[in-house]
Amino acid sequence: MKRHIQTFEIQDKKLFLKQLFQWAQDFDTSLWLDSNAYPLKESKCDAVLAVGSLSETDVQFGNGFEALQDFQNQIQDWCFGHLSYDLKNELFGLSSANHDGLEFPDLWFFQPEKIFVIRGHAVTLHYPMFQKKELAKDMLDITTFRAHPIGLPQDKLHLTPRLSKEDYVKNVSKLQSHIQMGDIYEINYCMEWFQEGANINPSEVFQQLNQISAAPFSCFLRNRQWYAMSSSPERYLSRTGQQLISQPIKGTSKRFEDQTLDTASKNHLWQSKKERSENVMIVDLVRNDLSKVAQKGSVQVKELCGVYSFKQVHHMISTIGADLREDLSSLDAIKASFPMGSMTGAPKLRAMQLIEDHEVSKRDLYSGAIGYFEPEGDFDFNVAIRTILYNQLKSYVSYSVGSAITAASEAALEYEECLVKANALSRVLAQDNLSKPVSHD
Repeated sequence: MKRHIQTFEIQDKKLFLKQLFQWAQDFDTSLWLDSNAYPLKESKCDAVLAVGSLSETDVQFGNGFEALQDFQNQIQDWCFGHLSYDLKNELFGLSSANHDGLEFPDLWFFQPEKIFVIRGHAVTLHYPMFQKKELAKDMLDITTFRAHPIGLPQDKLHLTPRLSKEDYVKNVSKLQSHIQMGDIYEINYCMEWFQEGANINPSEVFQQLNQISAAPFSCFLRNRQWYAMSSSPERYLSRTGQQLISQPIKGTSKRFEDQTLDTASKNHLWQSKKERSENVMIVDLVRNDLSKVAQKGSVQVKELCGVYSFKQVHHMISTIGADLREDLSSLDAIKASFPMGSMTGAPKLRAMQLIEDHEVSKRDLYSGAIGYFEPEGDFDFNVAIRTILYNQLKSYVSYSVGSAITAASEAALEYEECLVKANALSRVLAQDNLSKPVSHD
């Protein structure tokens, strides 16, 4: 579809981003992606907003990727949306029978009415030709919008774990027995916190979360009754031209207000043989996934085990690049590498089977991916972690966290790592110590 494209200069970028986000809340379909000024490698923009739906596709069970390919062929345009974790079922012949309180579609994408792409101090608007007369008015409405201060998003919520700590420890022991037998090398084991009868203000929750835990792949997604409020630090996969980039995270340590303690925590992560081993295992898995669709000899590890600091945690991140074969599509690249290896384990198939056996909640969108495709095939998707999920119709709110289990893992420490990762999510929902940016003992 042909679009009218126009670029405007932004005078006050911070204010404009706040105005734009709050202006977008009148739409019942939207996706906001914000890098929060992190210097992202291989990224083409700082933030993107898509609002309104010209057309869309969603799949609860079945041929999700086929439906998405048909949708893209039909619209020949930008499309934004999400890939839920359980699309693995159609890729690997698996099934899911765990509890599902959220009931997100397995796949949902929409062709937006209006798209805003922010780069530096400029915003480029992509409008349908039949809506181009609305462009100037929308910009005036946005730049004169009285962005309100972030308020209290809801009552104080204290979510309940669906798995007790005792059962978590027992299940880690069972998974380690599979590792000892050589069944798997590593597995990402996750657990859900939830609350029924929850009434929250999703846009306020996201703004609070983004304030205390800004991350390079933060996003706010609304599909009518379904919301995702994410402070994800992890890129799943992007494509620019023929270049593919994946940036798995494995390895986590706490942040501290005390600079000496914080530096020690970061150095401990860098020197940890266990954390480095976890990261390298997933790098090998991602390299193997990308090799299925890459031009011969093009898969390269651009950075191995780099340590990066975020507001809540330090993370160990690797970057793997590859050139997509000319005869293959963007969806071929995604199908070859989904779900992200950092959220499964290795070998991927066996790890996912054991995940189904030992986790008690369906992951839904958690550990899937949120992002967009451009008309020419370029795309960028995060890993949906550090994410609050909400089904407004069911008044059900949830978040999940996990960690990598290896032979060297200590279950009690892995449980504590999960709590560290959940810190910002739980604080926002509980309205607890929101003025403090880092976790504490």
